[in-house]
Amino acid sequence: MTIPRTGFIKSPLSQKRLTQDSVELYCEAIGNPIPEIQWWFEGNDPNETYAQLWDGARQDRVKINATYNLHSTSTIYIANLTSDDSGMYECRASNDPDRNHLSKSPKVKWIRSQANVFVIERPDIKTHVAEDSGKVVLTCNMSGPYSAIKGHEWMHGDKVLQKDEIDSAFTSYTIEGKMEEHSGMYECVYKTNPEIRGQVNISVAPQVTAYKKSEHGNEGDTGVLTCKNPSFPPVTTWSWYKNGQGDLKNASGRYIIKSSGNKTELRILKLNIEEDTGDYRCNATNSYGSGDATVNLRVRSRLAALWPFLGIVAEVLVLVTIIFIYEKRRKPDEVPDGDV
Repeated sequence: MTIPRTGFIKSPLSQKRLTQDSVELYCEAIGNPIPEIQWWFEGNDPNETYAQLWDGARQDRVKINATYNLHSTSTIYIANLTSDDSGMYECRASNDPDRNHLSKSPKVKWIRSQANVFVIERPDIKTHVAEDSGKVVLTCNMSGPYSAIKGHEWMHGDKVLQKDEIDSAFTSYTIEGKMEEHSGMYECVYKTNPEIRGQVNISVAPQVTAYKKSEHGNEGDTGVLTCKNPSFPPVTTWSWYKNGQGDLKNASGRYIIKSSGNKTELRILKLNIEEDTGDYRCNATNSYGSGDATVNLRVRSRLAALWPFLGIVAEVLVLVTIIFIYEKRRKPDEVPDGDV
């Protein structure tokens, strides 16, 4: 009788993480038949023994995904780490038919691969934003225990704005311009093990702009007016107003307002020259204030597109009439050569 064998292709790697971070461990095994993979954990308490981890464990902070196609792969993901998540994580694999039998001993023991996860208390980072003499200065100052600092980076999204190799707990970044021009989420990154990040927000009232300051529409068609807000934080409430009418709020059934995040759209059904021509104001509000922009709407008659064509036709008719009258009034002796 052939004893089934199992082996690891990839083993989980030990990692350092901060509290509130997440960690992901990966494991691959091969064998015939394809082996099952399980995850087990042993904490740092001397009296603690290995316990199996399941998908949804630790108040649903643990997520386990496994696939069994040609060979076995499994990933364990733990979110919002605490100091209690520190310990030894073990990937176990076996393809013995009796591996999970309650009374029979398996012929082949589970093979095991281990990785340590060290969860370190997150240091406190004090952040500050100041505006002075046409410049915006962002600062981070880290306190509490932390590992050796080998430098810093300042980031905005995925873009690295500045980097250095200074070992200080204090770091700053200066932006030329006003806060309204550079609002958003910035990060100061400390080059430590593990890496430590602090978030610095430049927050302003909405800086609303109209997609087009002037819009045109034909009578009977649907008019569309759009405003957007490129600043941070996002808009919480959008409103539309028309001079002399106040807040529209889908009034009269011809106004449809669609707003999502930093964009709003006003649709006006069955445009009317008398009622709908004029200035419309979009207003945005967030926790730092409000801002607005104005869009002018011009409604044209459906015949407006015909006027240029009718003008050309009129000019042609006038020209033909003049030529006809001229020909009729020609003197008899004004005969072309060759007709004598």
